[in-house]
Amino acid sequence: MRPRALFAEFFGTALLVFFGVGTATLSFGFKLFGTSRSAGVVATALAFGLVVLVLVYGLGAISGCHINPAITMGFLAARKITLVDAVAYWVAQVIGGIAGAAILFGIFSSSRIYRIGIQGLGADGYGSKSMILANAAGAFGIEIILTFTFVFVILAVTRRVSNATVAGVVIGLCLTLVHIIGIPVDGTSVNPARSIGPALFVGGQALSQLWVFIIAPLVGGALAAVVFQVLFPKGEEEEAPAPAAEETPA
Repeated sequence: MRPRALFAEFFGTALLVFFGVGTATLSFGFKLFGTSRSAGVVATALAFGLVVLVLVYGLGAISGCHINPAITMGFLAARKITLVDAVAYWVAQVIGGIAGAAILFGIFSSSRIYRIGIQGLGADGYGSKSMILANAAGAFGIEIILTFTFVFVILAVTRRVSNATVAGVVIGLCLTLVHIIGIPVDGTSVNPARSIGPALFVGGQALSQLWVFIIAPLVGGALAAVVFQVLFPKGEEEEAPAPAAEETPA
């Protein structure tokens, strides 16, 4: 496993949390758009989609730009990455998610009107934390569906090296799409690292509900790999960028 690939996963996940969760906190915690929840949903969805879009092009050649344990799970289940590399990615991603949340918390804490118990930190949640008061089963179900869709699209679009020029756009738009429907239900995770970081700082209910946003996305990612292998049998794909062994010095 290349050290710079792990750093890219750490760095990318931190940026994802910083921009995505930061926008969510400004939209719904600070009520940047007043009482317009629709504007907050769109702004947050675009923030997540756009940051992933640019990171795919910026970090894709280094680590594959998973920046999400569910994506790594999909690549592992599809046998595109080894278990050792997957575990290393998961560790880097979770640490990156926590780092991104820590930076956000530090910045928001500089505001005299910020209170973690009032504005929060963009944590996911169900029940009273859901816009539509969805229960745990509803949150678990939609996380599986949304993550399945997202990871399947990633596996499909990266199966051919020739798709590299458009992959970032497709992946970014897909993430935007799943957030538009998912935010009103449970805030949208589809990424355990994105959920772990904020929950650790918010604590309480966000932390007690975290299990949904860890397990469901991983299940969705694994299911996406199964369907991908059925629809695209081995031999019908070109090798896509993925974690590789240590580079040999020139």
